[in-house]
Amino acid sequence: MSTDIAPRPGRWWREAWRLAVAALLGIAFWFSVAALVPPGCAADTCSWLVTGDPLLALACLVLLPWRRRFPIAVATAVTVASAASTLATGAALLVLCSLATRRRPVEIGPVVLAFVVASQFASDLYPIDAPPVPTWLELVFPALTAGTAVAIGAAIGARRVEVRSLRDRAEGAEREQAARAAQARAQERNRIAREMHDVLAHRISLVAMQAGVLDHRDNLTAEEHRMLVRGIADGSRQALEELRDVLGVLRGDPDRPEAPQPSFDRVPELVAAARGSGLEVTLTDTVTGQPPEVVGRTCYRVVQEGLTNAAKHAPGARVRVTLGGTAGGELRVDVRNSAATAAGARPPSSGFGQLGLSERVALAGGALEHRPTPGGGYLLTARLPWPGQDHPGGG
Repeated sequence: MSTDIAPRPGRWWREAWRLAVAALLGIAFWFSVAALVPPGCAADTCSWLVTGDPLLALACLVLLPWRRRFPIAVATAVTVASAASTLATGAALLVLCSLATRRRPVEIGPVVLAFVVASQFASDLYPIDAPPVPTWLELVFPALTAGTAVAIGAAIGARRVEVRSLRDRAEGAEREQAARAAQARAQERNRIAREMHDVLAHRISLVAMQAGVLDHRDNLTAEEHRMLVRGIADGSRQALEELRDVLGVLRGDPDRPEAPQPSFDRVPELVAAARGSGLEVTLTDTVTGQPPEVVGRTCYRVVQEGLTNAAKHAPGARVRVTLGGTAGGELRVDVRNSAATAAGARPPSSGFGQLGLSERVALAGGALEHRPTPGGGYLLTARLPWPGQDHPGGG
C-alpha cells in the first residue's frame, strides 16, 4: 500500500511549491549547462537548448501531478525524458523523491539506474567546453544526487507512516473511550432503573395496601380512617419526591445532587415506615459492629424487597425481620411473613424485583434464597460476606 498522501482539496499550494522547487532545480542545471557551451552555440548546433529542452521540461512538469496515481509510469517517463532535457532534471529528482516515499526498493532501484544512465546521455547532448573527467566520477555524481533524493523521500515516507500510525492510534483510543463511556452510561441507566424499582415499588406497594384496607374494611374508626388516608398521602408524596430525585440524577441536573444511598443504619427507619403504613412488622437485630457500605446497602435492599413483597402479596400478614452477624463472618438477613389474613386486590408486579435483588446480592459476593414456608407464608434470606476489619474490603 502506498504511503504517499494525495493533496487535500483546497491545499493546491502544497503541490504548487513542489512544482516550483522542481522548476528552480531544473533552471539551475540548465544555466550551468548554458554557461559551459561555446558562445553562439545556442543559435546554431545547440538550438535544442532554448527550444526543445524547455518544452520537454514543461511536459514533465505537467506530468508531475499524476505521479501519485501512476507512480511507476510517471517516474519512468520523466526520468527517461531528462536524458534529452537538462531543464527536466529537477522534475526527475522530484519524481524520484516522491517514488522513494513508497519505500519499495524493487521500484526505486530501476528508476535510480535509469536516472544515472540518462545523465550520461545528457552530458553528451551539448558540446560542453570542459576538461575531461574520469568515467567513475561521471557516474558517482548523478548517483549521489539520486541517492540524496531517495534518502529525502524515504525519510518523508517514514514520517508519513509514523504520523498515520499515531493518527490511527489516536482514533482507536477515541473509539475505545467512546465505547467505555457508552458502557458506563448503560450501567448507570441500569443502576438508576434498579433504584427506581426498589424505591417506587416499596412506596407504591404500601400505598396500595392502605388503599386496599380502606376499600375492604367498613368498621374503621374515624381515627384509623384518617391515619390510613394520611399514610396514603404521605406515601404518594414521598414516592413522587424519590422519583424526582432519581430522574434528576438521570437528567444530570447539576443543581440536584444525587440522593444519599441507603445504608444499614436506615433499616429501622424502613421498618418504622412500614409499620406506619399498617404493616405488622417486628425487627430483631443482633448485628455486632458496622457492616461495610456495600454490605449494609445490600442488606437494606433485601429488607425493602421483603417488606414490599409482603405488602403486595400477603395483606394483613405478620412480618418478622431478623438481622445477625459480625465482622469476619457474614451478615444474615431473613424476612419472613405469614400467610395473608385480609383480602385485597393484588397490585401488578413488575417481575424484576427479585431478579434485580439477586444481581445486587451476587455483586456483593453473597447468596439469596426465597421460598414458601409451611402455612402459606414466605421466606426471603440473604447471606452476605462480611470481611474482617483488617481486610481491604472491611469497614
